[in-house]
Amino acid sequence: MVLPRAVARVNRRVTNRLLGPLAARAPGFGVVTHTGRRSRRRYRTPVSVFATSGGYVIALTYGKDTDWVRNVVAAGGCELEIRGRQVQVTAPRLVHDETRGQVPAPVRPILRLIGVTDFLHLSAVPPAAGAAS
Repeated sequence: MVLPRAVARVNRRVTNRLLGPLAARAPGFGVVTHTGRRSRRRYRTPVSVFATSGGYVIALTYGKDTDWVRNVVAAGGCELEIRGRQVQVTAPRLVHDETRGQVPAPVRPILRLIGVTDFLHLSAVPPAAGAAS
């Protein structure tokens, strides 16, 4: 059981707007910047994100069928803002993992409690040689 759609609607309209700027800097959180598949509009979505070797994993607290996940998968990547820095990520892969093994051990019981078993794995794009960070 992932979080209900009603909670997602409230978060999108209220909570994300208030906490979005904090999520870009807080440990364990980040902001995904993605483009709508049909609208072509740019969106910023706060997420729970964790570094892995070579990339990042995002806990899909509202499930894998949310618009932002479908946008990222369709585009083949997105921008991720973590701790105030922008990271280009690519090669999105949806992974079902009931062990929650790719996230830090202290986070696993929380994700288990809310029933999160789906994750989005993303590969970090290395910065271009000579590019400013």
